[in-house]
Amino acid sequence: MVGVKMAAAVAAASIRERQTVALKRMLNFNVPHVKNSTGEPVWKVLVYDRFGQDIISPLLSDLRNQLYESYYLNFISAISRSKLEDIANAALAASAVTQVAKVFDQYLNFITLEDDMFVLCNQNKELISYRAINRPDITDTEMETVMDTIVDSLFCFFVTLGAVPIIRCSRGTAAEMVAVKLDKKLRENLRDARNSLFTGDTLGAGQFRYYDFHLNRVNLEESTGVENSPAGARPKRKNKKSYDLTPVDKFWQKHKGSPFPEVAESVQQELEYYRAQEDEVKRLKSIMGLEGEDEGAISMLSDNTAKLTSAVSSLPELLEKKRLIDLHTNVATAVLEHIKARKLDVYFEYEEKIMSKTTLDKSLLDIISDPDAGTPEDKMRLFLIYYISTQQVPSEADLEQYKKALTDAGCNLNPLQYIKQWKAFAKMASAPASYGNTTTKPMGLLSRVMNTGSQFVMEGVKNLVLKQQNLPVTRILDNLMEMKSNPETDDYRYFDPKMLRGNDSSVPRNKNPFQEAIVFVVGGGNYIEYQNLVDYIKGKQGKHILYGCSELFNASQFIKQLSQLGQK
Repeated sequence: MVGVKMAAAVAAASIRERQTVALKRMLNFNVPHVKNSTGEPVWKVLVYDRFGQDIISPLLSDLRNQLYESYYLNFISAISRSKLEDIANAALAASAVTQVAKVFDQYLNFITLEDDMFVLCNQNKELISYRAINRPDITDTEMETVMDTIVDSLFCFFVTLGAVPIIRCSRGTAAEMVAVKLDKKLRENLRDARNSLFTGDTLGAGQFRYYDFHLNRVNLEESTGVENSPAGARPKRKNKKSYDLTPVDKFWQKHKGSPFPEVAESVQQELEYYRAQEDEVKRLKSIMGLEGEDEGAISMLSDNTAKLTSAVSSLPELLEKKRLIDLHTNVATAVLEHIKARKLDVYFEYEEKIMSKTTLDKSLLDIISDPDAGTPEDKMRLFLIYYISTQQVPSEADLEQYKKALTDAGCNLNPLQYIKQWKAFAKMASAPASYGNTTTKPMGLLSRVMNTGSQFVMEGVKNLVLKQQNLPVTRILDNLMEMKSNPETDDYRYFDPKMLRGNDSSVPRNKNPFQEAIVFVVGGGNYIEYQNLVDYIKGKQGKHILYGCSELFNASQFIKQLSQLGQK
């Protein structure tokens, strides 16, 4: 999303900040929250519904029973007219009309995971999943429901953001269906002079681009160590722990997109810095406890009093730093254990080589057949990357050999079945998307980290940093923001809800490069795309990007959906 007006009105506050302000305003009876308010607190009973408007039935019962003194009804997204009439009729029947103080549509039906990242609400995410959109047996009515659900949440996002976007999308896709519906919804609201949710102060020219770990909480298993016994060493016991990675965690904010080797090194540096501070406090305490009244002791005492006072005053901050260091040490250690156990560094290197068309050191069949390399899911993921990336589809004989090796490795072949159908339908075998324009080997990495004496034993995970390359989503966005002529994007549809006439044109009216954009992925996104966009925008001074998706999943979750589609 881009534009001079929007740069002032929208970019000043992140989408996370805007959503937080809206929630605080709701809790303050939809009056702007004022800091240092001296008014008496007003106690509320907060009633949450699980999804949508399941609360309507018990709400009607509460009205009939005169349960509360007053009602402030806030709906996460717009309530339908029929349900609003049900509430009105119940209030009339219970003579409780005067107790219904306010009814608000809050337009908050989305989740912000980062200042520049959001996903649609996840209560019924299966409804708008990749599988739901790509089911071969989906009916037109079901597809309309999926698209309407996505559009309603996106509309909430733009109301909260306070901006009306210019919309770009590819043709003949689910993204186009969403774009058409969103343009219509925005246009109708803008034309409603009595009840428009977009004021003149918040309108800004923008660009919105469509593309076909659970809420920042990490769940992991930690080893408690090996228990020795006369018979030998018992297997390690595992403790399950959860950690919340919050915006106030400076280490997380700085390194959440960093390659693992850099994270490991930074954790070690933070730990060494903490230990140095801790040792300094101990040293000063020892000096303050010196006995005797000789001039040297008194002079030393005087010189270090101020230092000790400063050190003691910083103890709370030091303890918080220690807590965060422990958190990230535990997380990094658990990640490292997974990398080594599954040889993920080897898979990472081979996936990079496959996508960059670099010669493999070991045949793909040998990797799949290696019982000590990865899980069945890792092997299937690697083969799917090969199958999608290769220009020459394997012969039936070769494919049968691969399938046998995958089956022997314990792989479920349903994902491959679906990808075969998808590739044939899309006719991508003859012209696959290029991953990059280089045949350079993946960076060897980590030699510096290996020599720092880190507590993380990094042997075997040297290949976890890739050469910076723009992924397809980033390349397409670059074409659109910079107004580049490119066959990949020249045929993209163009919608401007603020224009009086809604006729579509593939030629943008605005020939100037855009400064801001929102990327929304229909069917699901991931942190890899998000981080690639973040890295891209770092080199573009004055530009800003928001990333959103209908659902956020990792490789395991995506393969599960492919497996479900392959069963059809």
